[in-house]
Amino acid sequence: MRKTVINSDPINPRWHSQGEWLDLEEIARVEVTSEDPDFPIEDALSAGEGSGWRAAEKGEQIIRIVLDNARTLRRIRLEFSETGIERTQEFTLRWSDAAGTFREIVRQQWTFSPQGSTSEVEDYQVQLKNLSVLELTLKPDLTPDSAFATLARCRVA
Repeated sequence: MRKTVINSDPINPRWHSQGEWLDLEEIARVEVTSEDPDFPIEDALSAGEGSGWRAAEKGEQIIRIVLDNARTLRRIRLEFSETGIERTQEFTLRWSDAAGTFREIVRQQWTFSPQGSTSEVEDYQVQLKNLSVLELTLKPDLTPDSAFATLARCRVA
């Protein structure tokens, strides 16, 4: 009989160690619609601890990760943090293969509150074969142009 002990906690899967995240600095280029020079996108995508990314302009923003070579992704982890203001954020995560047809993975809203919910962590188990582009669209506040988009961390495996 073959047996495997599995993790019964679907909220916090532990099947990847920190060392198994892809090094995006080595295998991809990143496109952003704007960037605060004090909070560059590298801070959100690199393996080390950073201050995260922040847009230079208010309103909807796009972060696009373009892989040098298509590959299969099995996991995507997004972390957001907001301690300053109350806001409802919406993000859309999409992917494309080499043919260029985008497919939506998830669209989600989250309300941040300085007195309560100051962080959002999303960990998705996926099976995206021949992925060439991963795109994150952020609407930082559903009240138009009232907040800056931020991303504390993004990891893929």
